[in-house]
Amino acid sequence: MEHVTPIYILSGFLGSGKTTLLSRLITSFKQQGLRPAIVMNEIGEVNIEGLVAGEEVPTAEMLSGCICCTIRSDLSSEIAMLIQREQPDVIVIEATGIANPIEILDAAAEASLYMRIDVKKLITVVDAAHLLHLNIEQKGKTYRLMQEQIRAASALVLNKMDQVTDQGKETVQQLVERWNPYAPIMPAVRCDIKLEDLLQSDPQDRDEHSIAHNREGRDAHEHTDKNKQANSHEHDHSHEHDHEHDHSHEHGHAHDSHDHVMSYTYYFSHPVNSVEFERLIAGLPRDVYRAKGILTFSDTNSRFLFQYAFRESDFMKITPQGQVPDVVVFIGEHFQKSLLREQLEKLEGKTSWA
Repeated sequence: MEHVTPIYILSGFLGSGKTTLLSRLITSFKQQGLRPAIVMNEIGEVNIEGLVAGEEVPTAEMLSGCICCTIRSDLSSEIAMLIQREQPDVIVIEATGIANPIEILDAAAEASLYMRIDVKKLITVVDAAHLLHLNIEQKGKTYRLMQEQIRAASALVLNKMDQVTDQGKETVQQLVERWNPYAPIMPAVRCDIKLEDLLQSDPQDRDEHSIAHNREGRDAHEHTDKNKQANSHEHDHSHEHDHEHDHSHEHGHAHDSHDHVMSYTYYFSHPVNSVEFERLIAGLPRDVYRAKGILTFSDTNSRFLFQYAFRESDFMKITPQGQVPDVVVFIGEHFQKSLLREQLEKLEGKTSWA
């Protein structure tokens, strides 16, 4: 089985305690005998926080810009180079405090089209005292950004709880629950929490495998340049049946273990019918607001880059460089991954439509 590199995204406003949690995570991974790596994003020319990880932890630094805006397009190549060079067991992306996590998730989803990665959780660290202060006026860019960071999370660490009163603890807990009633909330001081509870996966997720097990007997995976030669032809259903495809891919890597999953990646084992796929996309719930993928259709002789946004889909002929799997990534809020996976499996003929 090819190794799928798990990725955890750390979000949270400036000063919330992300770096403290990052340090705890790295220590924990090392104690488990795993090899962690970091993608660290900081506004500025020098990444002071990068010194925290130490030289023994491979780190990709993205400076002078935010992952979700000026250098967002570089995230895929940074992850690819990190995996190819270091072969880590797990990657943690720590985003700058002013980043919109939805855009970071979208960038990670882009990367998953070209390499085998699995975004397990988007963890938001919340400064309880700061949030309570901002909630008094309930306005301003910082307040809105913190709200977005909380809403996007699949797990929440309510940090600095020692700096608020008992009444404040109740107020901030209720506020966070109202903004995100799906993600588990872990109150903390200096992000001192049970990490196994934070990172735990749903035991009912049939596609979960332990990271340590994936490390055993890993096959070398040929990573490919995400740059691809593309032709802007219209999607044509009239091509002859002619395709080449690797049938050995694993399927259905969920980017979170709960039904409030923010993103979901599905690897196809063989080409699917283009009309049936478009019908599935047209029926997506509104909770899914972005999707992208690389597909081979059974009724064409070309591969396509697929993109979906604002209820509109687009297909473009491409000629990917190297071995690029057929895969589709869905991004949204609180949609049911299990239902989507079932529909995709039916599309592939793995289960009957009855």
